[in-house]
Amino acid sequence: MNCQQAKPLIEPYADGELEAAAILELEQHLQSCSACGIAWRNLQSLKKTLKQDALYFTAPEELRRRIKSELPSPARGVSPWRAWNWNWLTTVMSAAAAACLALLLTITLTRPSSEHPLAQELVSSHVRSLMANHMLDVVSTDQHTVKPWFNGKLDFSPPVKNLAAQEFPLIGGRLDYVGGHSVAALIFQRHKHIINLFIWPAQENDSKPASSISLQGYNVIHWSEAGMTFWAVSDLNEKELMEFARDFANGKVANP
Repeated sequence: MNCQQAKPLIEPYADGELEAAAILELEQHLQSCSACGIAWRNLQSLKKTLKQDALYFTAPEELRRRIKSELPSPARGVSPWRAWNWNWLTTVMSAAAAACLALLLTITLTRPSSEHPLAQELVSSHVRSLMANHMLDVVSTDQHTVKPWFNGKLDFSPPVKNLAAQEFPLIGGRLDYVGGHSVAALIFQRHKHIINLFIWPAQENDSKPASSISLQGYNVIHWSEAGMTFWAVSDLNEKELMEFARDFANGKVANP
């Protein structure tokens, strides 16, 4: 480094604004160059003199007060700590709100709010029926035997269909108790899977089998037609249980 390169760097060096690499080169030059060394020492002396009390004038308190009174009040700032706290709290609350919304949407999309307790009760009845001696009150693959069996036991006549041709054979029926009243339960089979079809008089308009509810590993499909409501429950996969529901809805009813 020569004098021409060093002189513009002396003042930034005195103010602590020089980069480390330039500092090393400048200090080596100041040690070897007497002219630049004198300039550096003069600058240090000047800076030291300017800091002495004799050259520092303190404004009178009255003048300070008057100047402050003339200045507009600064807007009240927020401390970095409080600002960080608020940003952190906002982020956490936003994340929590998003999680709650996602959970709410998941619950809403996976079950109908008004029918969920009933569907849960039907799944419980289905599980109880799989226990020994709880599934069938009348054992028969003949719909003409099963349908008359309900006569006098219910205040309605449930439609009974045999879907053996569709590989959903009827194996019998029983009385069950759901939603505070007696209902008919028809039992069908698909390979080793049992299907409980619960039937009772409908209080809603006719509707076709359209979608299923999944509860505790069981699929539940609901539809209404001809004044009756139907709930099919099984551990059968959703596609095949939907086939069963549509086949039953389109099948022929046994005559009394």
